Amino acid sequence: MFNYTIKKLLYSLLVLGGVVVLVFFLFQGFGDPSRMIMGQSGDAKTQESIRKELYLDKPKWQQFFLYVNDISPIAIHHKEEIEQKQLKGFFIGGDTKLAFKVPYLRKSYQSKRDVWSILMQALPGTIMLALAAMLLAVLVGIPLGVLAAVKQNTWWDTTAIFSSIIGISAPSFFMGIIIAYLFGFVLSDWTGLHISGNWFNVDAVTGEKTLSLQNLLLPAITLGIRPLAIITQLTRSAMLDVLDQDYIRTAYAKGLSKQQVIWKHGLRNALNPVITAVTGWFAELLAGAFFVEYIFGWQGIGKVTVDALEKLDYPVVMGSVLISAAFFVLINILADILYGVVDPRIRMK
Repeated sequence: MFNYTIKKLLYSLLVLGGVVVLVFFLFQGFGDPSRMIMGQSGDAKTQESIRKELYLDKPKWQQFFLYVNDISPIAIHHKEEIEQKQLKGFFIGGDTKLAFKVPYLRKSYQSKRDVWSILMQALPGTIMLALAAMLLAVLVGIPLGVLAAVKQNTWWDTTAIFSSIIGISAPSFFMGIIIAYLFGFVLSDWTGLHISGNWFNVDAVTGEKTLSLQNLLLPAITLGIRPLAIITQLTRSAMLDVLDQDYIRTAYAKGLSKQQVIWKHGLRNALNPVITAVTGWFAELLAGAFFVEYIFGWQGIGKVTVDALEKLDYPVVMGSVLISAAFFVLINILADILYGVVDPRIRMK
């Protein structure tokens, strides 16, 4: 099991390394960062100072290694560099220190704020939205798939299959526009919902923030439609296979009720592919909620990234891609390790 886990970690580090290379060489060559920071006005001396601060006066390969050193949680930094960048972590050494630190994702071109703090401020909104969407998909998709399997070749089964096909086929941004317009505008007097809103309300007088989950409903439904459809189909297929097994007939022969056979014995053995879908889709929801957040004005990493793209604020975009990739890889590692624990045949292979 130890070798299996180490192998998965090494593969994940290779994936993250590829993402870092891709992100750097895709975004570092766009525009002149020094001009973006100081605007159209500014003298040559100021521009030269900014270019030096961003390592733009160095060769491309050296810029890359300096960038990797910044974003790596284990790195080497000079004392002056630690103070200048306000790095947070644990440092060992004299003038040149071994750093165990929070990744330094540079500073925003527009707000001059640290990119890490910008993204961490938006991260709870994205996690909240992904959890709500996946919870909706699981709580509705699994019972619907079981019902479709038990009621095979009836109108229940046909409706479930037809609905899941539509859910899989419809893009999230298209469904988001339809749902926002229909329930947040046309029927807003009855639903009490709005097209856009955040997960907190700000008091106009005191500025105090209070949690508000009302605005979570529409984006969670939009984001949860596709995983719900896939979970429904997977549950249905797995249940149809399980219900034909000998031990199911044995359970009926022992006098167990239909509910006990289906929900206790049948569903338990049909959940493996569903668990795979849940873990995979949760990672994808964390990384792919960009357009849904933007459509509904939901304050998460997706909306922050789209806003940064509009303003050509590339450090924020680069940091967002790296954090999304890290979450995706981390969840897949946990899923792989879980499969190895549950099914020894996987780690033997």
